[in-house]
Amino acid sequence: MTRLCAVALCMALASLGSNDAFAACNAPMAPSKVPDGSSATKAEMLAAMTTLKRYDGDVSAYVKCLEFEMKRDRISSLERERLHNAAIEQLKAIADRFNGEVHVYKARHG
Repeated sequence: MTRLCAVALCMALASLGSNDAFAACNAPMAPSKVPDGSSATKAEMLAAMTTLKRYDGDVSAYVKCLEFEMKRDRISSLERERLHNAAIEQLKAIADRFNGEVHVYKARHG
C-alpha cells in the first residue's frame, strides 16, 4: 500500500511538471516608474533609458520562450498569443510613456 501511494505521488508530481507550462517562461517585471521629464536630470533619463532597453531585451527573451514552449506543446498557440500580446502591450505602454517624458525633457532643455 505504501509503495502504491509513493508511485501515485510520483506520477502526480510528474504530470504537474509536464502541464505546468508557465514554469519555464516568466514574464519580466516592467520598470516601476518613468522619470518626470519636467524635473528629471539627464542621469535619471539615461538610467531610465538603460532600464527600458534591458526590459525590452527581457520581453524579447520571454516571447522566444513562449514560442519554444508552444513548439514543445506545453502551451497552446492561443495561450502563447495571449501572453505574447500582453507582454508587448505592456512594453509599448511603458515605452510610449517614457517617450512622452523624453519630449518634455527635450523641450525643457532645448
